[in-house]
Amino acid sequence: MTTKLVVLGTSCSNPTVERNLTAIALRFEGNWLLFDCPEGTQKQMMKAGVSYMRVAAIFLSHFHADHVLGLPGLIATMSMHGRDYPLHVIGPKGTKKEVQKVMNLAMFRRSFEIRAKEVKRGLAFRGEKFSVRAVPLKHDVPCLGYVFKENDKVAEFQREKALKLGIPEGPLWSKLQRGNKVKVKGKTFRPEQVLDYSKGRKGKKVSIVMDTLPSDSYFDAIKESDVLFHEAAFLDKHISRAKETKHSTAKQAAWVASQTGAKKLVLVHISPRYKRNEDVENEARQEFGNVVVPKDLEEIKL
Repeated sequence: MTTKLVVLGTSCSNPTVERNLTAIALRFEGNWLLFDCPEGTQKQMMKAGVSYMRVAAIFLSHFHADHVLGLPGLIATMSMHGRDYPLHVIGPKGTKKEVQKVMNLAMFRRSFEIRAKEVKRGLAFRGEKFSVRAVPLKHDVPCLGYVFKENDKVAEFQREKALKLGIPEGPLWSKLQRGNKVKVKGKTFRPEQVLDYSKGRKGKKVSIVMDTLPSDSYFDAIKESDVLFHEAAFLDKHISRAKETKHSTAKQAAWVASQTGAKKLVLVHISPRYKRNEDVENEARQEFGNVVVPKDLEEIKL
């Protein structure tokens, strides 16, 4: 299953001419997952070809303005275009109340159900072939990071072998893939007769860490990420400001990537005071090699 990652914005606090505020879109199984929804997000989605009608869930890290002010407009657009199936909005404590505020502020009639959910840690959302888990971060308000994990593929189903054995295509195949025995005309078949375990693989893992002080409290949750998105609001020369506002520097984010065994680090949520992506990227490279500071609308390869 192909996973697509699109960086909708990379700035923090306020947008710039080059950067919108930070949001990440992830496509899997034909649907999109959206991580944070700041001002201007839906326009960025249109530019990037991210279908707002196919957004299954929106994951909010916290309720600072530069992470949520795009929510009313996006929901209004979904409603005006006749969305008629539920939207999941997931975030920390207070999410249900804040979503209701959004609805009251926007003053429009919804054509669909919004299912708001509050989480502290652990499972936040599950699809048929993936899960998203939440982990608390260290910011000045309750704040969550999120970890997308594709289900591991234990083995590859051998279609031709199943047909040759006389196992008809359908529910019995699914049972075998789940590791269960099945019976056909009184004969029992075991999973290992139709599964090639040598072709199993580990599912992709994408971690998204927004506003936080660097801390080993979230290391276990994000370890061995195929892609780690991590905020890098400041350079090391402004580390005192980072501590004061409970943010990370580029160098600290790179240290996190190194400590957790990430395969690739993508730095986002960068202060508008830094005009050159190279300055941020070069600082991070002192701690971690495979790092990128993306441009808005850039697609990140897994």
